[in-house]
Amino acid sequence: MIRMRRLRASENLRSLVRETVVTKDDLVYPVFIKEGHNIKEPVESMPGIYQYSIDRFGEELDRIIDADIKAILIFGIPEKKDEKGSEAYNDNGVTQCAIRKIKKKAPDLIVIADVCLCEYTSHGHCGIVCGHEILNDETLDLLGKMSVSLAGAGADIIAPSDMMDGRVSYIRKSLDSNGFKNTIIMAYSAKFASGYYSPFRDAAQSAPSFGDRRTYQMDFANGKEAVRECENDIEEGADIIMVKPALAYLDVIKDVSYHTDYPIAAYNVSGEYSMVKAAALNGWIDEKRIVMENLTAIKRAGAGIIITYHAIDAAHWIEEQSQL
Repeated sequence: MIRMRRLRASENLRSLVRETVVTKDDLVYPVFIKEGHNIKEPVESMPGIYQYSIDRFGEELDRIIDADIKAILIFGIPEKKDEKGSEAYNDNGVTQCAIRKIKKKAPDLIVIADVCLCEYTSHGHCGIVCGHEILNDETLDLLGKMSVSLAGAGADIIAPSDMMDGRVSYIRKSLDSNGFKNTIIMAYSAKFASGYYSPFRDAAQSAPSFGDRRTYQMDFANGKEAVRECENDIEEGADIIMVKPALAYLDVIKDVSYHTDYPIAAYNVSGEYSMVKAAALNGWIDEKRIVMENLTAIKRAGAGIIITYHAIDAAHWIEEQSQL
C-alpha cells in the first residue's frame, strides 16, 4: 500500500514537503488616495479599507511599513472630473502629489501606479467616449501622457488597466521617449468584465454612468483569448503581465504560466475580498485560514505577485507563523 499520509503526520513534516509558500514579498497592497484634506473615509462595501487624503495617508503608510509590505498599487480620486479625465495627466494631480509624498517618506517602497481614465472621467469609462462608443485609438495618447506624468512623479511601475488595444506599445514608446526607459510596465493583460469589481467602484468612485465595460474588458467565458492578450502585451513591451480577477480565474493563471516565463501578477479583487470579510464578520468562516488558503491557491496556480486587500493582515499572519 502507498501511504501518502506518512508525510502529513505533523506540522513539521507538512512544512518540510510543502510545495507552495506565500511570503510577504509576494504581496502588493492597493490604496485609495482622495483629493481633499483630513479624509479617512471607510469604504462601506470593503470592511477595513479606507479612502485617505494625502495629509492623512501617513497613518496607512505606517501600517504598510510596519507590516513589511514591499509594494503598493495606488489609485487616485480627484475632486474634478471631465470628459477626457484631465486630472489623470495633471503633474500636480492627486495621484502624482501622493506618489511624491510617499516616495519622500518611504523611498524603497515600490509604488505601482494604475493607469486608467475611469477614476478621472465624468462618465466613468476607461477611455474617450463618442456617443456610447469608447474610442480606442484616441484614448492611447491620454494614457501615454498619464504614464509619463506618473513616472515623473516617482512611480516605479506603470500598470495600465484600461484594456485598450495597443496601449502597452504606446505607453512603452511614451516612457522611453521621455527619459523613463527603466520604468517597468505591469500590464493588466487578461482583465475580465467581472461582477467581482463592484466594491472597488465604490472605493474608486469609478462606476460607469451608462452601459458597462464589456466592449473592452474580456468576456469571462474566454480562456484561450486571455493567453493571447498576455502574449500580445509581452510582444508590445510589458515586463509583468496580470490576470484579474484571481480566484474565479485560477485556470487562466495556470494556462498563462504554461505559455510564458514572464512574471505573472494576479489581482485578488474587491468582490473576492468583501465576500471573505462579510462571511468572517458573520462568524461563518475562519478568516485567517480562508485568506491564506486563497492566497496560496493563487500562487500555486502560477502567480508570483499577488495584489490583495488582505496584504497587511496576511503579512502579519506570515510573520507570526515564522516565529512559531
